[in-house]
Amino acid sequence: MYRKVFKRLLDIICSALFLLAFWWLYAIVALLVRIKLGSPVIFKHPRPGLNEEPFNMMKFRTMTDERDENGELLPDKDRLTKFGKMLRATSLDELPEIWLILTGKMSIVGPRPLLMKYLPLYNSFQHRRHEVKPGLTGYAQAYGRNSLSWDEKFEKDVYYVDHVSFWLDVKILFKTVAVVFKKEGVNQAGKSATMEPFMGNDPITEENVQNDETMTL
Repeated sequence: MYRKVFKRLLDIICSALFLLAFWWLYAIVALLVRIKLGSPVIFKHPRPGLNEEPFNMMKFRTMTDERDENGELLPDKDRLTKFGKMLRATSLDELPEIWLILTGKMSIVGPRPLLMKYLPLYNSFQHRRHEVKPGLTGYAQAYGRNSLSWDEKFEKDVYYVDHVSFWLDVKILFKTVAVVFKKEGVNQAGKSATMEPFMGNDPITEENVQNDETMTL
């Protein structure tokens, strides 16, 4: 009953109340992004949702559009500014996703939406993460965030799919708040400013799975 009815009801109530209470925070963050990173303030990117149906993910931008002499975008770590790192560490870049929760594309708690180009790389176990709506936060974000390996993330995602409950959602939310305040697991340790691309079981080029913030509103 919770999974089919009450979870969605709580998503609607909580997201609507949040938008009404914190509209001013959106205005402040949007203004700062416009000043420090330029326009557009929000970027969108197609992501797989429930049952792998695509939807447009929205975030406040955290990277510049800097390119090399060949016109190619620089690596994420070179385009991620100090201000952008702060937005990610505090999860303020995720604020536009509250609207997606209200409209039913996402849930407050669920596996984080990844790239569409990862779908052909998943095995049958990994595909199961899409049996529930993607979330603003999830089991993997609360317990490891980007410090986890891809295998560890998928294991936690599927564990959530099999154990959805009100109390698990509450536990994940409280843990997420603690992680955000402590700024734990923001980057993948010893690697780049963002999580390394998921390469699947077969070798593919990083270019094919690059998370590009140039797809903007």
